[in-house]
Amino acid sequence: MLKQAFAPLVDLIYPPRCPLCGEAIAAQKGLCSTCWSTLEIPGTAAEDGITAATLYNDTARQLVLRFKHGRKIALAEMMARQIAARLPDLDGDWLVVPVPLHRTRLWQRGYNQSALIARELAGLRGKVLLVDALVRTRRTPSLGGLGRAERAKVLAGAIAANPARCERLKGAQVLLVDDVLTSGATTNACKAALRAAGAGQVHVACFSRVLEDKEA
Repeated sequence: MLKQAFAPLVDLIYPPRCPLCGEAIAAQKGLCSTCWSTLEIPGTAAEDGITAATLYNDTARQLVLRFKHGRKIALAEMMARQIAARLPDLDGDWLVVPVPLHRTRLWQRGYNQSALIARELAGLRGKVLLVDALVRTRRTPSLGGLGRAERAKVLAGAIAANPARCERLKGAQVLLVDDVLTSGATTNACKAALRAAGAGQVHVACFSRVLEDKEA
């Protein structure tokens, strides 16, 4: 409510602009109509236990890069709303768990972009956020240019359930959240760690999905 109350003042001081092209827009939460029209939406809302809000084209790539590396963290709300609109019904109790960053990368970036989306998504769907359910046990190199088997090898053992959260994860239904899904190696490593901790159903939610094996 406080955020909504101050929104007009924020808009007065910082007139809303499209985060991609800079065109004036009505509110701080979205894109201009031209940029919206260039986003590609998957034909089905969810398949193979994965929900993606968009397909990874140039517009989605620019949004992700500005969010992940350009500190445009306000984009988390818009991304979460796009994901939430396509999620299937999540009946019962679900835990919302972000893909983790290694602590050194978290210190360098200052935030985990997947955790910011997960926080917004948990609020939109009325689910419980468990931000530290998973941990990166070691820092992994960039996966760009690697094939599926190589990516899986790099990530083997690099992601584990947080020992302090294993009891909470037992039997839980988990919504695993990431910004971009590329080959699936990272989310597969996360799912393996969750299942090793005793989690039940795991559904993956991401803002954008790469259909071809390209590095995000």
